[in-house]
Amino acid sequence: MVLTPPGTAPELVRHRGRWLHGWDPENTDQWQAVGRAVARRNLVLSIFAEFLGFAVWALWSIVVPQLPEAGFALTSDQMFWLIAVPSLVGATLRIPYTFAVPVFGGRNWTIVSALLLLAPAGALAWAVQRPDLSFTVLLVVAALAGVGGGNFASSMANISFFYPEREKGRALGLNAAGGNIGTAAVQLAVPLVIVIGAGVHLERAGLMFVPLAVVAAVLAWRYMDNVKDAATDPRAYGSAARQRHTWIISFIYIGTFGSFIGFSGAFPTLLKNEFPAMTLSIAFLGALVGSVARPAGGILADRLGGALVTVVAFGVMAAGTVSAIFALRSGSFGLFFGSFLLLFLATGAGNGSVYRMIPAVFRHGAGDDVDRARRAKVAAGCIGIAGAVGAVGGFLIPRGFAVSTTQTGGIEAALWVIVAMYAVMAATTWVVYGRRGSAFGDALI
Repeated sequence: MVLTPPGTAPELVRHRGRWLHGWDPENTDQWQAVGRAVARRNLVLSIFAEFLGFAVWALWSIVVPQLPEAGFALTSDQMFWLIAVPSLVGATLRIPYTFAVPVFGGRNWTIVSALLLLAPAGALAWAVQRPDLSFTVLLVVAALAGVGGGNFASSMANISFFYPEREKGRALGLNAAGGNIGTAAVQLAVPLVIVIGAGVHLERAGLMFVPLAVVAAVLAWRYMDNVKDAATDPRAYGSAARQRHTWIISFIYIGTFGSFIGFSGAFPTLLKNEFPAMTLSIAFLGALVGSVARPAGGILADRLGGALVTVVAFGVMAAGTVSAIFALRSGSFGLFFGSFLLLFLATGAGNGSVYRMIPAVFRHGAGDDVDRARRAKVAAGCIGIAGAVGAVGGFLIPRGFAVSTTQTGGIEAALWVIVAMYAVMAATTWVVYGRRGSAFGDALI
């Protein structure tokens, strides 16, 4: 089926299986005639699928603090393991999920990745009804939720093929924010769904995603497209891996995105342990604030520079963490909750600013058009690597809380370590990318 008017170049054709041939979003005629509508439709459905992926990825964060009510006898260390493992699995899957899009097609992989969510959802519903399960089995079931974390990488890679460079930043920002909100949504919905009727029914936390995953797969099958000419160059990842800036940025991203994922996962359990009288239904506000702040961080970075915004974000994150420490000492729930909302706000803004920094860092010093194109590919590889490495923070933070609790009886020691890391990351960002004496001079990085 021909989608563009006769005479429009290049001609856009959709073949069987919804493969688009001749797709070129940089072609103004094609973009205005049909391209924008096709891209917008794929973006909306991609956001929905990624939203579900993030929700399933974060599912154990809100289930774990309620396992004792379902009859499970778990230590604090075991509970933090159940929170941390999905993040580690999700981080590991991000690289192969990125390459799945050009190999199988964005539409096809969205269908597959949506249906894969049935495994962690169904396994959770089965496991939480069996308090006699060994911790090893429970840990394996929790690890399955990591497939939801891989969805971010494939979704971002897919949408990047649909939009021209001048609109790609906004589209990817919406896609990322829409996915992040899934973390807040699951922390809001689960406490409400599991108490409908008499008793606590944790199995509903998994079952509620079964029909949603099927709907996402059906919508992708019916309305999304594969881009025939999409190609992710594996050499770009190799080139990026050899660049020191890839690893510096990945280290910084552990502090921003890793903090968002790590604190989002641990926050409900922290509330339950430190302030057991408070309802868990308010835990979602942290992830919500962080998700909404992400696009704002990107906008501020466009105006002020990503390095400056990132350094300020780390400063606010450190201040929020210190404030949370004093809240624990005084037993003030209001100060504790407010401190974490400030912390989440800064992590979201930092996520947006770091993502804005990546193309600016690799574009700096480019010569001709060929050099700029080469650098753009390396930047794309850096985005994939940093996204995977940054997500490891979702494992490190809960495990840090577990070690701190085991060794000292509380989480204060872990929080002080986190404050120190923020100081190191802020200094790294400023020295390498922000100060005038750096290799980037006065460039707005």
